[in-house]
Amino acid sequence: MQKLPDGTLLFPDFLKKQEQEQLVASVRDVVKRAPLFISTMPKTGKPMSVRMTNCGTLGWLSDKENGYRYQAHHPQTGNAWPPIPDQLLAIWDELSGYAHSPQACLINYYGTDAKMGLHQDRDEQNFDAPVLSVSLGDSALFRVGGENRTDKTTSFKLNSGDVMMLSGKSRLAFHGISRIYPGTSMLLKQGGRINLTLRRVTEL
Repeated sequence: MQKLPDGTLLFPDFLKKQEQEQLVASVRDVVKRAPLFISTMPKTGKPMSVRMTNCGTLGWLSDKENGYRYQAHHPQTGNAWPPIPDQLLAIWDELSGYAHSPQACLINYYGTDAKMGLHQDRDEQNFDAPVLSVSLGDSALFRVGGENRTDKTTSFKLNSGDVMMLSGKSRLAFHGISRIYPGTSMLLKQGGRINLTLRRVTEL
C-alpha cells in the first residue's frame, strides 16, 4: 500500500454504489437552490476550470474584487446556502474525530479537462478541525505535499466513493487535482467528477 504523508488519510470505497447515488441526488437538490457558478482568481480575475457551489451556513468562493473568502449567501442569487445533507454530516461524525459539525461544504464539479493547482486550505480561522472530502464520479489524480509549495509531493488516485481527509500535519499541506480520468465511472450521467469538501471555518 502506498505510504501517504502523515495526517493524509484515505478511506477507499467508503461509500457503496447506492450511497453514492443517494448523495448525488442530494447534491442535485442543493444545486437547484444554489446554482453552480465559476469563481475567479484574485488579482488576475482568471476563471477557475471548475464550477462550484456550497451548502452549509458558510460557503467558499473567490473573485478579483474581494479575493478568497467565506460568506453566508450565494454570490448570484443572494440567498443563504442550503443546509449540508445529513448523509455528509454522518460521514463527518464517523471519520473526522472532531466534536463539532462542519460549517461549510464546497461542491466542485470537474469536467473532463478541469484541474486544481496546488493550494493550501487556509482561509479558515480554525485549523484544528480536519478537511474532509468525498469523491463522486470519474477518478482523479490527487497530489499532496507539505506546508511549503516546493515540498515533495505524493500522487494517488481518488475514485468514486472514496473519502479523504487532511488532518494533523497535513491540515495545511499544499494539494491539488492534476487530472481527471474520463469514463472511469458511470455515476454521473454526463460524466465528470464531483468533489465535496467539508470544513469547519470559525473558532469555537
